[in-house]
Amino acid sequence: MRNSSMMLEHVLFLSIYLFSIGIYGPITSRSMVRALMCLELILNSVNMNLVTFSNIFDSRQLKGQILSIFVIGIVAAEAAIGLAIVSSIYRNRK
Repeated sequence: MRNSSMMLEHVLFLSIYLFSIGIYGPITSRSMVRALMCLELILNSVNMNLVTFSNIFDSRQLKGQILSIFVIGIVAAEAAIGLAIVSSIYRNRK
């Protein structure tokens, strides 16, 4: 139990660090691309928590991993749509 507790602490610390960077990014700059990247950092920290808690508390089922795959798919679609919007705005302003 000691190993999983240490792993949980390390992953939670890394997840909090990524989440904090993700929150700090849009506050300090107005760039849309940076805001999208920071949103991906936030969702990746959530994915880390999902997989870690799924492995520690219920290692026989893959609920956390499956949910994180859905989140990754949503993030990919969000990034594609967001970058398409940013490029169309840039093209129209030019």
